Formats: sequence, structure tokens, C-alpha cells
Amino acid sequence: QVQLVESGGGLVQPGGSLRLSCAASGSIFGINAMGWYRQAPGKQRELVAAITGGGYTNYANSVKGRFTISRDNAKNTVYLQMNSLKPEDTAVYYCNLFQKGVNYWGQGTQVTVSS
Repeated sequence: QVQLVESGGGLVQPGGSLRLSCAASGSIFGINAMGWYRQAPGKQRELVAAITGGGYTNYANSVKGRFTISRDNAKNTVYLQMNSLKPEDTAVYYCNLFQKGVNYWGQGTQVTVSS
């Protein structure tokens, strides 16, 4: 079993910043692709950013230039630095780990951008 624990969500004003963290533990083999997804009320879950084991990154167009994904392989932890936050970034953010054909998910952390 793989466990993913997210932290760092909260309420922030437009233009502010937040940093999400996701620590993976359990039966982890090697360095796997990890990523962040989000789901706003009434919308489908969407990819925000992903990072491969080799450090290649991919971003949704809506967050390019504002969000940065990174990882610490020694700690099995992935981060999402979110800057210049907008109200439309409000959503539950989920951490994802892809290992041996299986997607694992965290419980989600709420990010609310509002004045």
C-alpha cells in the first residue's frame, strides 16, 4: 500500500502564494512520476502539474508561469509552489503517484483564493 499525505492548503487573498507538500510512504519502488490535480465544485478533476522520476515537468496552461512543481526524492515528497493565485485556482488539490500501472491519491487539501 502507498499512502500520500498532503499539507499546505488554506485561504489566501488573490495575488498571494501557497506551498503544498505531499509525502509518500509505504510500498514505494524506485522514483515514480508524481503530480498534483485539482477539482473545483461542479467540475472534473484536472491535472495541474506533474513531474517524472527524472525531473521532467508538465503544467496545465492555466498555471504556467505561476506554479512550480518540484520533488525531493530522498524524502519521497513532491511540492507545488503556487504564486499569483487567482480566485479560479480555488479547488481541492490532490496529490498523485503513479507506480506500476496504478494511480494512488491523497485525501486532498482545500485551497481557497478569496478577498
